[in-house]
Amino acid sequence: MADQTKTQAAWAEMVDALGEVSKRFCGEEWGVSGEQDIADSHRLVLHILQSALFSHAEFDPERPVWRRIVSPTRKFTGDNADAVYFEAPVTGDLAYRVTGNLAGAVYTSFTVELGSSEGRYATGTGGVLNDDDIDVDADGNYEVFLGGDPRDRNWLDLPADAGRITTRHYFEVPKPAAADESLHIPLTIECLSPVGPATLWNDETVAAAIGRVNNHLLGKTLQQPIPGTYPMPTWVSREPNVLPDPQPPGTMGFAAFDAYYTLGRYVLGPDEALVMTGRWPECKFGNVCLWNAAGQTYDYGNRITSRNRANTTLEADGTFKMVIAHEDPGVYNWLDTEGRPTGSIFWRFFLPTAGVERIEPELVKLADLRR
Repeated sequence: MADQTKTQAAWAEMVDALGEVSKRFCGEEWGVSGEQDIADSHRLVLHILQSALFSHAEFDPERPVWRRIVSPTRKFTGDNADAVYFEAPVTGDLAYRVTGNLAGAVYTSFTVELGSSEGRYATGTGGVLNDDDIDVDADGNYEVFLGGDPRDRNWLDLPADAGRITTRHYFEVPKPAAADESLHIPLTIECLSPVGPATLWNDETVAAAIGRVNNHLLGKTLQQPIPGTYPMPTWVSREPNVLPDPQPPGTMGFAAFDAYYTLGRYVLGPDEALVMTGRWPECKFGNVCLWNAAGQTYDYGNRITSRNRANTTLEADGTFKMVIAHEDPGVYNWLDTEGRPTGSIFWRFFLPTAGVERIEPELVKLADLRR
């Protein structure tokens, strides 16, 4: 339409993108088939769209605010039952001050996401600051500076292509922290650089907001590589019911510099269970989560689908046996599959003080395990 406003044009583009995402990302082109996987992939898109509207539509790096990234009803990019994440927009030519409190978290960090302005998917990690690098007072309070003049402590540089800050707050408690509605993590951010008055909402700014929503939607869907067309990290198993040696993830987007990861896939028959034998390393935080094919955690709010060191029962020698099964096998450390015959197993270990031992899975018959 010749007389179409910028807002209307951006809206039409977003609606067209949603149709393309449903057809391609939630279809055979991305290897999605079968009723369950099609449903899961569309639920993922709903959650991505929710994130785009909640956080990115009105992101303003001159007046940043923290937004919670994932929750029990907003899951993507491999979320975590034992963690709470926040994000805020930044830009490399401004300086910021952050205040917060650990609130009982065993691990807290700030990560610079590169290439992530205007709602785009991060292309890499530009730096990380964890609570070992931050001066924290006796009550858990801290202050962090982002960008601006370098400081000896409590400071992160903001490269020119910095677009977002991600925070991680990990808790090792029996109940999944991400499902705890009473949990409050104090966190503020303010821009220290002089900025002008906020631009009034008009045709151009609303169109830009819709554009950020569209960027976020496409960045997490159609702009991602098609599965099977790119090399996987060496800490990701290519065989079912096998876990590689835990390893650091490198500088990939949305990864943490100071973590060790290992990721595999379980495949279980209705009468089978997967027993994972291992040992928790000395580290700041460790846990395991189950994900569906869309990279979303299972229903940790109502089922036992993840475990950390606070809710794992150990053997006499200090090792554990973690059991993935479709129903409660009557042994310690059960992880509920929700009846899904296949899914992903993701282990995280933050700031280990030594090497992290390999976890050994074994496929067994459920009846034998019960005996």
